[in-house]
Amino acid sequence: MTDHLSPLDAAFLDLEDEEPEVSLAISSVAVLEGPPPTHEEFLAAIRSRLPLVPRYRQKLKELPFDLGSPLWVDDPAFDLEYHVRRERLVAPGDDAALCARIADIMSQRLDRDRPLWEYWVLEGLAGGRWALVSKVHHCMVDGVSGTHLYYVVFDESPEGSGPMPPDDWRPVPAPSTLSLLGGALRDLALNPVEQVRMVGRALREPKETARRVAETARGLAGLAGALWPAVASTLTGPIGRQRRYAVARAALPEALEARKRAGVSLNDLVLAAIAGGFRTLLLGRGEEPDPHAVRTLVPVSVRARGEEGIYENRISLMLAFLPVHLADPVERLRAVHDHLAELKAGMEAQAGEAMTALARHEPFPPVNWGVRLAAHLPQRNVITVTTNVPGPRKPLYLLGRRTLEILPYVPIATRLRTGVSIFTYCDQLTFGVTGDYDHVPEVPELAEAIAAELRALIAAYKPPEPPEPPQPSQPAESSQPAEPPEAAEPPRPARRAPAKPRRTPAPRRRPQPTG
Repeated sequence: MTDHLSPLDAAFLDLEDEEPEVSLAISSVAVLEGPPPTHEEFLAAIRSRLPLVPRYRQKLKELPFDLGSPLWVDDPAFDLEYHVRRERLVAPGDDAALCARIADIMSQRLDRDRPLWEYWVLEGLAGGRWALVSKVHHCMVDGVSGTHLYYVVFDESPEGSGPMPPDDWRPVPAPSTLSLLGGALRDLALNPVEQVRMVGRALREPKETARRVAETARGLAGLAGALWPAVASTLTGPIGRQRRYAVARAALPEALEARKRAGVSLNDLVLAAIAGGFRTLLLGRGEEPDPHAVRTLVPVSVRARGEEGIYENRISLMLAFLPVHLADPVERLRAVHDHLAELKAGMEAQAGEAMTALARHEPFPPVNWGVRLAAHLPQRNVITVTTNVPGPRKPLYLLGRRTLEILPYVPIATRLRTGVSIFTYCDQLTFGVTGDYDHVPEVPELAEAIAAELRALIAAYKPPEPPEPPQPSQPAESSQPAEPPEAAEPPRPARRAPAKPRRTPAPRRRPQPTG
């Protein structure tokens, strides 16, 4: 089984190649009830699921001179134990210890000579819990397909999912470099033919084509405006290799009720809270929150229903300014809602999707070289990234242990010194905040500020308390000594009506027998 990366997937590799300090692996952390399974039990559980995730036994093979997109090939030396790590957290195993270890794990790059994933079993969490850190390169999955892996590796009941499919995997030899070069040159030669075919398909549906072209042009015009640099602040600049990480939690039912009463989406609500968090961060640094200081990249899933299990990136984007200049949480929420509605009407996400789809039909070398050139340009228009991925609403289990919560992690790159990820699981909404170690020491404070802003929004839209029932009035107490009560007159007996004379009943006659 071999297939090429899409241009978008390959772009994540190129971006990592051009920045030696960056790791573009994404992650989520499942915290489970104890006791943790043994190493052998966990290895056996993952081994049984490998037939369901072919990518876990494949690695990348790149073509010389970038004449074609890298492709996935079977790893003949696949070693499951290399990909599954295990260690114990330092005491007391609290949130701070867990987040520090997650930051260390995610700061390190994945080995390009092996399949691009790792699992880390972390023992020693407070309360007898343990955690599973899932680390996967962004070129393999996006947020939605990464979440789908939970349904593959985990179970929906403590009893398990029944027998797994038989594992008859045998690595297929990778194609030779010479054959790959020949295929790449053939594709380049035939690309004009493919372009003609694509134009022919478009001409067969002129009205639909005209509509798509108009929407794409409109969206590209909006995205072009995002090339204007954001107002300078300490939130952007060069970054190093090491990361900081912190989490904050909120009750999902309360957030859903608040967004319903406000007439907005959950995404509007959490982005408004994030805007409040960045406002607090800027004020704490002595900087004035400008309306054009924090432009965020908002990934938008473009997957069709049923495509969750396709392990590649299917995302577009919107570029939104967060209203950090507004002090009132409700005003910020309204500003976020109106701004996102404007961006959606401007077809930015559709334009990004169209350009990504078009890149699949373009020669790979110029697309690849364009990405690498862009990585070297001084990026000052995007300040942060904010991802929002809906997770399972029902509990998941692993080896009979219930998953208590899932913590999200988003990587940062180029000049982005912070990133915020949002994940919902069961009745919990969790923020994961990533920051550059050297330039954002306030990562825990930023996470808490975001949670506080969300609590303020929930409180602002909380339904009024029902009025208490009226209490019976009590006589006012006097400071004067009470006078002795007057002697009560004895009650008079009730008067009876005169008795009526009794009537003497007539004697009964016995019935006489008949003859």
